[in-house]
Amino acid sequence: MPFARRPLSPVRRRAAQALAVTGAAALLLTGCGSSGSSSSGSAAASPAADAAGGGNGGAGNGGKRTVKDATGKAVEVPAEPQRIVTLTQEDLDAVLALGVKPVGITNGQGLAEPPAYLKDKVQGVPVVGNLLQPVMDKVIAAKPDLILAGDMQDEQVLKQLREITPATLVTMAPTDDWKLAFRGIGNAVNKLDQANKVIGDYEAKAAKAGGELTKNKGAAVSIVRWNPTGPSWMEKKQFAGGVALDMGLTRPAAQDKDGNAHSPALSLEKLNEIDGDWLFLSTLTDDGRAALKDVQSKPAYQELGAVKNDHAVTVDGSVWSTRGGPLAADVVIGDIGKALGGN
Repeated sequence: MPFARRPLSPVRRRAAQALAVTGAAALLLTGCGSSGSSSSGSAAASPAADAAGGGNGGAGNGGKRTVKDATGKAVEVPAEPQRIVTLTQEDLDAVLALGVKPVGITNGQGLAEPPAYLKDKVQGVPVVGNLLQPVMDKVIAAKPDLILAGDMQDEQVLKQLREITPATLVTMAPTDDWKLAFRGIGNAVNKLDQANKVIGDYEAKAAKAGGELTKNKGAAVSIVRWNPTGPSWMEKKQFAGGVALDMGLTRPAAQDKDGNAHSPALSLEKLNEIDGDWLFLSTLTDDGRAALKDVQSKPAYQELGAVKNDHAVTVDGSVWSTRGGPLAADVVIGDIGKALGGN
């Protein structure tokens, strides 16, 4: 079964380090050029050069470009892909942020439908399966010329996808953050300059929104996903944590950990680890929502400072607990601004 546990647990994160070394920024490496591209690149283009905005491809090679995906695999892709299938909501978020509407998508993480924050943007787009679990007949029916396979690690599934189209890319290594993955996707669809602009606009918006938080400027925000087995707090570089940092916010001492993983599920005895000036709570499943509702009546939860100060906020897990993208980041900025801006 394909892996869909995101963000990484500490154990999975450590196991992924070797792949991350080769995978980070690999998707930004452009090889052979494209016909009709507006900027030039070379087969020797470096990830650093591409991330800075170059390497969108040059002329020739029959409308094809060669890029390296997040595992370092060289993949030939259309210079101007017309029929893109996305297998994760991060891929979907990315292409929509670049103005591209895919021809096939998967349901959101923990959902039986596309995530709510993207739903109105994908009306009428066929769903080809669940997160990282494509139904091959449905993928074939979509007639893709490019498949964005997220952090897919199931080699058998990747093999089947590549039989549908060789232009199948793993777009995110296990420890890549959303900005790096987004730039890689931008490069894969020949819109790297636009991707860089989207990130620049996001960073300016995050800084501006953080500066408008008045007395909550720099507050310590706890970011927690409630699982059926208990709460897990997110490390600083997990998606929503990174957005909070870009807004100039901080994290509670217990959560001041680099990385994009989450803690093991905590017992009631360790519930103090989720306290902060503000507490943002998300769930992904009905069981998780039931577990959160159950604990909210218990003294250990009610004694949290954030709860006593009415600073506990429930947010959408299909946004906050994923690996993120520009459109999801916009939602997180809005959620934080709404909660903290009026206090």
